[in-house]
Amino acid sequence: MEWASDVSAGDWIRERLEWDPQVWTIHHLVPGGMPAYARIFHPVHRERPVGRAWPAEGDLGAWERFSADRPEIDAERVTWQHAADAFGTTMHPLAQWGGLIGAAPDDWNPDAPHDADGWRYDGPGGGGLVPEALAGIVPHLLAHTSTPDDGFAGVWEGWGDLVGAKVRGAASSDALLAHDPRHTAMLRASLKDTFNGVFGRAKWRPGILSDEISRGPRLGLPDRDHVLFRMAPRSWADESWPATVAWRDENPEYSHPPSLIWPTGREWVIAGDVDLDSSIVAGPTALIRALVDDPAVEAHELPAGAPIWGPDPINQPGG
Repeated sequence: MEWASDVSAGDWIRERLEWDPQVWTIHHLVPGGMPAYARIFHPVHRERPVGRAWPAEGDLGAWERFSADRPEIDAERVTWQHAADAFGTTMHPLAQWGGLIGAAPDDWNPDAPHDADGWRYDGPGGGGLVPEALAGIVPHLLAHTSTPDDGFAGVWEGWGDLVGAKVRGAASSDALLAHDPRHTAMLRASLKDTFNGVFGRAKWRPGILSDEISRGPRLGLPDRDHVLFRMAPRSWADESWPATVAWRDENPEYSHPPSLIWPTGREWVIAGDVDLDSSIVAGPTALIRALVDDPAVEAHELPAGAPIWGPDPINQPGG
């Protein structure tokens, strides 16, 4: 794996995307003109205490006692279909998480709901596929690429700790001292003093990636810029990749997933986004059918131009 300073390898994707700030379709993420498309739903986690119920929401005393008891908690990973069955809703290709759990249509960040059996659900995460989910689809991907040992991965530059950046020296102190009149007077004086005005100077704050990469070119796509790396598609089959990639965190569990993956042969593209709880795959019809038919992968086929953001068209209150 190596940093790709030449981001022109992603031009073919950018040139075939569609950007409409009012309507997000799959082509906000993946190029148009591909043979077929699928939506892979990110896993959901649920938990419940063993032999007892959760305390009532808002009852701080009950929650303190609950925490002090340190009860055993069952936890498991489930699918969106499991959640739909639990809440009596309908799973479908354009499903929205809020619709499945019965949240209000304008609630884009609903609280963790409880089902009738006492399970509490944490909504699916955004950003991209988690390692085990990505590893699970790699055999299908490799069966449909001519370049299993050569490809690309794009990592969104917006993760707060990823790249270095220039920051103002006073940025960290202003929030704490904003109401201190002596601090305010000192800042005003420093702005007039161009030689000693250290609080007005931008300073470089390092990130996880090297300064060379941080200052380097980006693959600019609608609404998102990405740091590009050259990485073999087959390498994603190893679930330990969070501990080996260039953007790894000190704790690999928190290493960010790539937002874009594609082989040099351009047969397919996988794309995600920090604001979306599913990923889109564009590629050969046979690949899409294999993903949809795999019982270990929760995927639904989508038509070209399908929306990926907005109210659930089936699961609506009173619908």
